[in-house]
Amino acid sequence: MLNTDKNLKLYYSISEVAKMFDVNESLLRFWEKEFPQLSPKKAGRGVRQYRKEDIETLKLIYHLVKERGMTLPGARQRMKDNKEATLRNFEIVDRLRAIREELVGMKEALDAFSSEDNTEEAGQ
Repeated sequence: MLNTDKNLKLYYSISEVAKMFDVNESLLRFWEKEFPQLSPKKAGRGVRQYRKEDIETLKLIYHLVKERGMTLPGARQRMKDNKEATLRNFEIVDRLRAIREELVGMKEALDAFSSEDNTEEAGQ
């Protein structure tokens, strides 16, 4: 039986991971050289297999470099000096972003609901 549940998948190919982050595969290979914390398993013929831990590390690297605009040496130093605190801060920012999206969705739903009420009242 084929496992189709993505949460149960143990390894991801470099192309799958590149699509997750909307980056080139070459950038992922470059980051491997720049960040010793990132070390996907290499199968036969050097095929990279990313685990969930590797993807979490990539999320942090992506956040520091692409979203916060840090230089590679700065991001590398941040992860080396205090990876746990950096990871906690990233998780907090990520949760706040999700909460904001949910609140914006609720506001839009309320706005749509109240504009329907105003339309009905004007028609009476």
